[in-house]
Amino acid sequence: MENHWLTPLTLKGEKVTLVPLQQAHRDGLIEAAADGKLWELWYTSVPSPETMDQYIEQALQQQAASTSLPFVIIDNASEKVVGCTRYCNAEAKHKRLEIGFTWYAKSVQRTGLNRECKYLLLQHAFEKLDFICVQFKTDWFNLPSRNAIAKLGAKQDGILRNDRLNADGTYRDTVVFSIIQQEWHGVKKNLSYRMNHFIG
Repeated sequence: MENHWLTPLTLKGEKVTLVPLQQAHRDGLIEAAADGKLWELWYTSVPSPETMDQYIEQALQQQAASTSLPFVIIDNASEKVVGCTRYCNAEAKHKRLEIGFTWYAKSVQRTGLNRECKYLLLQHAFEKLDFICVQFKTDWFNLPSRNAIAKLGAKQDGILRNDRLNADGTYRDTVVFSIIQQEWHGVKKNLSYRMNHFIG
């Protein structure tokens, strides 16, 4: 169990395909992040062109250390890289993990790609890896992210006050959400319905 979940794999849906992150994705990720200059959003941690190499290297180091599994998000229609996401902070012993480090090019936000991406990740976590809890964390001020997580069917567990120090010296309050294994059946039905009926 401890190593199996970290095995790189591809998850394919109708709109998106998640492929293991590689150094070769650098230029595609820079182009995706530049779509909307996402690094300028102070409450997110999207890499800039100057920090992309460090971002990829850190993600791959965490994968090598068996603490995460980073993916690049491919838009099936354009076959272009449109973002990044990651299984992270996994505790195989306790069958818990987090889905985080997720961001999308501005042009594909609110198009249903995020919903299908999360569906693929959650389905694999609960149905293939048999995890019992999947967490999501976001900045208190990141209202779009908080709303998107809630629409998935995740429940808010609480708020971690002064959870971490931001790069600009301010303190971040982190909102924690989760979906547990017993809820997956209902969450799956909700996500499937919203995807099939193109509900926002």
